[in-house]
Amino acid sequence: MDYLLQGMFNDKSLSKVVGFFARQADADIAVRRLLRLPGMEPGQVRLLGPQHADLRNRDLLSRALEPETEGVFTTFVRTHAIAGLVGSVLGLMAFGYLVATRQPAVLDKPLLAFIAIVGFGTTFGLMLGALNALRPDRIWVVNRVRSALRKRQWVVVAHPVDSHQAKLAQDLLDSSEAQVVRTL
Repeated sequence: MDYLLQGMFNDKSLSKVVGFFARQADADIAVRRLLRLPGMEPGQVRLLGPQHADLRNRDLLSRALEPETEGVFTTFVRTHAIAGLVGSVLGLMAFGYLVATRQPAVLDKPLLAFIAIVGFGTTFGLMLGALNALRPDRIWVVNRVRSALRKRQWVVVAHPVDSHQAKLAQDLLDSSEAQVVRTL
């Protein structure tokens, strides 16, 4: 599943695991412990402090929370193409089922039924692709990070590359005195 999602989004790290700390010393310890996790590399862990609260929103996003900002357009195109294709295939399957079960409305006007069913399937697929590309879960995390920094807290952001590494990072941060949030 991780491979499929990474291919769809063109990102190495799909998930963000974020811990909020009251003290810098606790955040530093968490960073060192995260870097000892299997496969975790220095570029995957970021430490943000109160001094980052004054950064412009774009800088905060690009530096710490979204290290893979290249290819955003490619991600939008890819997610739309895949989701639209899945919607089309599901629409074709629904049309095939309705023809096979000899539904009178479909048999009376097959071209119109085909256009409507496959068209709606494709449209809903594209809409889900757009929602998926916008990643509303990340917007919520970014707002939480911004709020914590304004409250003079320390934030540790981990960018795990797969679901196993995300689980390890979340367990590690949960075992500390941090409040933890996670995307995806």
